[in-house]
Amino acid sequence: MDRSTTANEFTEPRSDLTLETVGAILVRVSLAVTVIWVGALKFSAYEAEAIQPLVANSPLLAWAYGILSVPTFAAILGAGEIILGIMILSRPVAPLISAIGSIGAAILFLVTVTFLFTTPGVFQPDLGLPFLSPMPGQFLAKDIALFSISVWTAGEALRAARERPGRVFSGRS
Repeated sequence: MDRSTTANEFTEPRSDLTLETVGAILVRVSLAVTVIWVGALKFSAYEAEAIQPLVANSPLLAWAYGILSVPTFAAILGAGEIILGIMILSRPVAPLISAIGSIGAAILFLVTVTFLFTTPGVFQPDLGLPFLSPMPGQFLAKDIALFSISVWTAGEALRAARERPGRVFSGRS
C-alpha cells in the first residue's frame, strides 16, 4: 500500500494516520515556520547587519548593495521569505502554489549554501583540514538540510498537484 502523503491527509481525519504522514506534515510546517521566522527577523537592524558580510562576499548577490541599502535589501529578502513560507503552508488547498514556494525556498537555501564557500572565515584550516567555524560556518550548515527538505516538499506537492490536473487549488468539489 502506498503511504505517500496526499492532500486528504492534511484536510480530513484519518484512522490510519501513520508516523510517516505525521512526519511529512511536521517537515512541511517546520520548513514554513522556519522560513517565515527567518524572514520576519530580516526586518530587524541586527539581522540586516548580520547578513551583510555574507551577501557582500557573494558573487551572486554582492551587486545588490550597489543599488540597495543593507536594511532595504534585508527587508526585500525578508518579505520574499515570508511569502515563500506562506506558499509552502498552502499545500492542503493549493499544492501547486506550495510546490512553487518550496522551489523558491530550495533556490534560497542553495544560494545561502554558496556562502559557505564565499564568506571569509567560514572554513578554519588550523587543524590541517577545513572545518566549519562556529559562526558563520555552523550557522550556514543547516541550510544544506533546509535545501534538501525544500526539494522534498516541492516534489511531494508537485505529485499532489498532478493528481488534480488543471486545478491550482485542491479543495473539495
